[in-house]
Amino acid sequence: MDENRTAEQARSFGREAGAYDSARPGYPDAAVDWLVPAHARTVLDIGAGTGKFTRSLVRRGFATIAVEPDPLMRQKLVESLPTVQALAGTAEAIPLPDDCVDAVTVAQSWHWVDRPAATVEIARVLRPGGTLGLVWNIRDESVAWVNRLSGIMGSSDAERFIAGAISVGEPFGALEEAQFEWGNTIGVESLVNLVASRSYIITATDEARAAVLAAVRELAASDPALAGRGTFELPYRTHCFRAMLG
Repeated sequence: MDENRTAEQARSFGREAGAYDSARPGYPDAAVDWLVPAHARTVLDIGAGTGKFTRSLVRRGFATIAVEPDPLMRQKLVESLPTVQALAGTAEAIPLPDDCVDAVTVAQSWHWVDRPAATVEIARVLRPGGTLGLVWNIRDESVAWVNRLSGIMGSSDAERFIAGAISVGEPFGALEEAQFEWGNTIGVESLVNLVASRSYIITATDEARAAVLAAVRELAASDPALAGRGTFELPYRTHCFRAMLG
């Protein structure tokens, strides 16, 4: 994929902010607790989108700041989380002073950033000893119907990125890794919206997009694990990485 195509996909999510917010999963409690130290006071969520991970921070009582470049995604976040300070910005240009937060989280978006530049900028806003946490929800394709779903919709940048080597450079210390298995209960419309919210589906031609979504509906109607059921569980493996600022 060329850089122009990647940039187009990275900027595409606001066009489906509603589908994204309604259908994308949250994150399991165990993963959030592993990523963010309980003693943290102020946490910055970068690439916060509509606030899927931000909600978990708010529920834990952290003073939470969200940075999100897309105004439509940021608007959705503000509507659902009015107490959160939501700022326009990116991982490479954070509109905050030095040494002002105890932890930074990047949920489902580290693969979009300029990682060397983002690492330096995140280190700038973290207090000494602060934590950087990276997290992705990835579908569990060992389940037969999920594997069929992936064959229809294709793999995402996140899934390809996770298959490689995740690294965070200096001034951060060693990168720790953990994985959590869980399931998100959804229905057919949520499944369709989940697929529709993928960047490579949003940026596809109208014909290609319609064909993929029709195939998802056909899967839901024909697969024995899904057919005739009002709701079903979509299994995930949540991949978590954390590193401490040296």
